[in-house]
Amino acid sequence: MRYRSTLFLILLIGFTMVVVGCSRDPNVRKQKYLESGRRYFNSSKYREAAIQFGNAIQVDPRYADAYYDLARTHLKLQQWSAAFQEFTRVLELQPANYSARLDVANLLIAARDFKHAQEHTGLLLQQQPNNPQVHLAVASVLAGQENFPGAIDQTQKAIALAPDRYEPYLTLAVLQMKTNQPAQAEVNFKKAVALGPNQVGAQLALGGYYQSQSRDAEAEQQFRHAVDVDPTNPDPCAALVRLYMTQGKKNQAESFLKQVKYKFPRKSEGYRMLGDFYFADWDLEKATAEYTSLYGERSNDIQVKKNYIQLLILTNRLDDARKLNDEILKTSPNDTDALIERGQMRIRNGHPDDAIVTLRKVIENEPGSGVAHYHLGIALDATGDLSQAQSELQDAVRLRPDLSEAWRALANAALRQGDMSGLEQTASQLVALQPTVPDGYLFRAFANINRKQFAPAEADIRKAIDLAPQSVAAYIQLGNLRFARRQFAEAGNSYQQALDRDPSSLGALNAIVNVYLAQKQADKAVDVAKAQIAKVPNSSSFHDLLGTVLFDNRKDMSGAEAAFEKAVALDKNNAHALMKLGQLQAAKGSTDQAVATYLNALQDNPRESGFYILLGELYESKRDWEKAEQMYRKALEFRPGDPLISNNLAYVMLQMGGNVDLALHLAQTARRGMPDSPNAADTLGWAFYQKGVFKSAIDLFQEALRLGERSRSLENPTFHYHLALAYEKNHQPLLAKEHFQRVLGIDPNYTEAAAVRKQLARM
Repeated sequence: MRYRSTLFLILLIGFTMVVVGCSRDPNVRKQKYLESGRRYFNSSKYREAAIQFGNAIQVDPRYADAYYDLARTHLKLQQWSAAFQEFTRVLELQPANYSARLDVANLLIAARDFKHAQEHTGLLLQQQPNNPQVHLAVASVLAGQENFPGAIDQTQKAIALAPDRYEPYLTLAVLQMKTNQPAQAEVNFKKAVALGPNQVGAQLALGGYYQSQSRDAEAEQQFRHAVDVDPTNPDPCAALVRLYMTQGKKNQAESFLKQVKYKFPRKSEGYRMLGDFYFADWDLEKATAEYTSLYGERSNDIQVKKNYIQLLILTNRLDDARKLNDEILKTSPNDTDALIERGQMRIRNGHPDDAIVTLRKVIENEPGSGVAHYHLGIALDATGDLSQAQSELQDAVRLRPDLSEAWRALANAALRQGDMSGLEQTASQLVALQPTVPDGYLFRAFANINRKQFAPAEADIRKAIDLAPQSVAAYIQLGNLRFARRQFAEAGNSYQQALDRDPSSLGALNAIVNVYLAQKQADKAVDVAKAQIAKVPNSSSFHDLLGTVLFDNRKDMSGAEAAFEKAVALDKNNAHALMKLGQLQAAKGSTDQAVATYLNALQDNPRESGFYILLGELYESKRDWEKAEQMYRKALEFRPGDPLISNNLAYVMLQMGGNVDLALHLAQTARRGMPDSPNAADTLGWAFYQKGVFKSAIDLFQEALRLGERSRSLENPTFHYHLALAYEKNHQPLLAKEHFQRVLGIDPNYTEAAAVRKQLARM
């Protein structure tokens, strides 16, 4: 017995050592992780699969199979940048892994990086000439380069290699649509459906074809058939909703989604469809209500949580949004969506510089994130860096052509710049993306009104009114159209309809006031502003408008001052009212009072660059060059490269005897940005004068005089004074004398009159 027991113990110890040895064998461990990950992957549990593949890589950092499966998992999770990185790692370890190379090529094609995609497809074509998927990838590259004949040729080669597969026929049909061959395309769409009767993508493509040909009944039938083909797939339902929306059947779309949302209890994109529908239609109230309910039921769904946070931000519930977002970042500090949402909140809290730091970190880690580029553009715009902001917004729509908010921001940028052609183009993109939202139509109408294309403008306005009968903006735009046609009575009626819909609308009241001012009826403009103030007495903007009309038309300076003071009392952040109040005080000769007004305003509005500019101008008028320079430098921090600020700062530096080279650089910036400004020409000339380049200075001073004449402004004695000094230095005394005399002829009390008289006496 003792022998048997000892033998048993020895065998047990030996067996344990074998088991422990196996568990410590890295090849065994990594294989177990890989197999576990694949089981999760095959069960559509992609996040769990990613963890296991990551574990396998930790065991063996050169485990190419794990990198490949991890990359495929990222594709399923729609984490494109991460997938690209892992596929690239596979190719480093296995250059002959042609499946990974094909996936890399397709990701580059999706990112529209056709140049680098072509490097991979060229190699694939050499190594796998009989692979139909390779020919389809080559076709995609050629199509992206708009070489459609070449793309069709490659697709036909794929069909010859795989005549029984549906994908090549589908690609060929799409290319035929691109080359205006709808009849041939229909044949191939149907062929794809016949070869892939259970392929939802083929079914939806045929439905999309019918929709593009305005065969809506057939499109609806096809989309419903796709629903039957795969009842667990929400994509056909989404396609059907899009069809309803393009038909203007918003209520039918909403009703359908309410019915089907419960059909997808385990698919996030399915049960989120109703909330996403409200969000896409910009009905934030319903979207927030739906997501509040969803989050209560499915708080573990990370996408539900992120979308809910986004809605909380948009509805200014920032404390609630921050709390939920911090929960995500606590467990995933580099989560792209959560960092973007943190950036959004910082913008809304008035800290765009902090937002820029956060968003640039996101882009550094994920340069292909269109959403990050969009929000970075918004943050840069808030700091006054308009050029860089527009560049980021353009990157956003390049990476995400479906990002309607980025197109809307670009439309607003074009509007500010007066770029009517750009506005029309971006507005058309908005219309295509959101055909049931009035914004795109109204942007496009505005562009066409300014280009005097009145018929298409009216069609767009009517469409906007049909979509949103209570839209204040639509009736304002209708008034703008009539105003442009000088139909003042009709314009006034349209603006009044807008004001009736929203008695607090500044845009509507301002438009009515402008109708009267255009007819030189300032008294009526004042009366209508006062009448609306009686109805809405606590509107800071209305008091500001009344003050502006009184001040600009010199009707009642005391009344204007009282109106501005009331506007500021109601809203201490009303920057326009504060600026006008200071201008009024300066116009009365109360320069010190105006300075005090702006300094007090900066305590509540420290980022408002306009106050620094106006303070700089006031200090200039007092010849306090040092304080003027301080103000302009501060303004330039908020609006780098701004030509007006650059011009003013350069001039002040030259008056102080400061750094002439820096002043010259600033003056050149101003001249580039304001080529028609006489002041910019004079400042640059003054910089050249200080540098001793008198001939260039003379040319610029002469240009300043010409530009002044062209703009029909009052003659500026400073331009003549500077020109006289330059002529004197250039040994042209007769011309110098002529312009010195002209200075005194324009203004005998000119600030440099004593110096001018001394020069003339010496001559």
